[in-house]
Amino acid sequence: MIHWKNDTELFIIIKRELYTAVVGDIMDKIGLQQQFLPPRIRPLKEGMFIAGRAMTVLEADVHGEAVDGHNPLLQQPFGLMLDALDGLKLHEVYVCSGASPRYALWGELMSTRALQLGAAGAVVNGYSRDTRGILQVGMPVFSYGPYAQDQAPRGKVVDYRVTIEMEGVLIRPGDIIIGDIDGVCVVPQHAELEVFQQALEKARGEKIVQKQILKGMSAKEAFETYGIL
Repeated sequence: MIHWKNDTELFIIIKRELYTAVVGDIMDKIGLQQQFLPPRIRPLKEGMFIAGRAMTVLEADVHGEAVDGHNPLLQQPFGLMLDALDGLKLHEVYVCSGASPRYALWGELMSTRALQLGAAGAVVNGYSRDTRGILQVGMPVFSYGPYAQDQAPRGKVVDYRVTIEMEGVLIRPGDIIIGDIDGVCVVPQHAELEVFQQALEKARGEKIVQKQILKGMSAKEAFETYGIL
């Protein structure tokens, strides 16, 4: 049995030994079969890896500055985005959804602030911008890709630390987000112990199987012997 004392230890283990494919395999096995975010959400740069707890953000489209509306929140620049950004905690991932994909939901200065707060990165159901700046800052960002059009006159954050949804995948505050070159998956809090213990066992088993295949073992024999392929 594999144990960790806190989130810091857990995320070190995840980054050292795990990847989305093996975590997804375990979730499939235990009945959590709709945990991958849309495949168009990609790392801005190959090699980026993200692991942290979801700080969920709900975005909505607006027209102009929405100054003629009845909700005073919509008259604030960016809505609650600045509050959400400044509220990021250690190991958290800014996870944003709810808007139409016609403007950027993340940028360089947001990355700079998030990194200062110890956040793990950002995953947005839309575009990001200031790509060169983000890469220079070094913050892992997963999005549809680069697109410079700003959210300021087009979208506002209307709430955060609430349950959000991305094409049928529910993301609750505190769920664990893992992202790599193969995509982004969501591990629900209630299942994280089971998922990560089994994923670590499988990942270590896969290394054994690979060694045996390199020695000449057939794929069929490897699967019959180890139950892994």
